[in-house]
Amino acid sequence: QVQLVESGGGMVQAGGSLRPSCVGSGRTFGAYAMGWFRQTPGKEREFVAGISDGSVRLWYADSVKGRFTISRDNTKKLVYLQMNSLKPEDTAVYYCAAGNTIGAVSVRNFHSWGQGTQVTVSS
Repeated sequence: QVQLVESGGGMVQAGGSLRPSCVGSGRTFGAYAMGWFRQTPGKEREFVAGISDGSVRLWYADSVKGRFTISRDNTKKLVYLQMNSLKPEDTAVYYCAAGNTIGAVSVRNFHSWGQGTQVTVSS
């Protein structure tokens, strides 16, 4: 498994942008598919975006397609989530996760999780 730490959340007005990042540890970071999820109080954690180990495949939740972009730099063990045209409904704690299944959208397919970073979008 791998240890993950998110950063780069914050507060922004609707229409603005943020780019949270996630740094991993361990020699196997580059071997994992990575994902971003988000969660609001009282709701289940939901899938946002995923990227395969070599960045060949990217997949997104319908709610963020065209606005968010996931990317990674395996040499630096980093995963990014570029979030543009933010909406108040994007407000959540954002988590990065590592897994073994390309195309996965379920939390059950990811075995390592960060502690989360808060993103707040005001109207």
